[in-house]
Amino acid sequence: MIILGIDPGSRITGYGVVARTQGKLVYVGSGCIRVKGDALADKLAQIYSGVSDIIRQFQPQQFAIEQVFMAKNADSALKLGQARGAAIVAATQANLSVAEYSARQIKQAVVGKGSAEKNQVQHMVRHLLSLPGTPQADAADALAVALCHAHSEQSLIRLAGQATKIVRRRLR
Repeated sequence: MIILGIDPGSRITGYGVVARTQGKLVYVGSGCIRVKGDALADKLAQIYSGVSDIIRQFQPQQFAIEQVFMAKNADSALKLGQARGAAIVAATQANLSVAEYSARQIKQAVVGKGSAEKNQVQHMVRHLLSLPGTPQADAADALAVALCHAHSEQSLIRLAGQATKIVRRRLR
């Protein structure tokens, strides 16, 4: 199973791709879509096109993206939301379901602390995926999104398995 994680941004959108192979998460690829120009519509088209290209290249079965958070600047939050929308449309056009996680959930899943700093996320992503170097911040954040999704999915599978055992016991 291949998971594509996206850290959306109106100037830099990070992407990270991990695969679950024999029960282990392994690094597949990561990088950034660097958007050029000033017109918002052009930026959104570049994000859509970039994410579409990444989907074609890596053929993920699952897609996860960071949710918008309200920062001090409402205009920045709106632009971030539009960048997310462009990435989400690319995913849905490729028939991928979309999982969304808050920054706090992502940091909690990767670092163990929802208030972790960016450098802590980078360090843990490097450690968890046994990378030879520290990934660029936006790429590390996107890899963290993919790792969070993988961990969440495994937790749901374990819970479903426990629920099935309980139901079987009750049926006896």
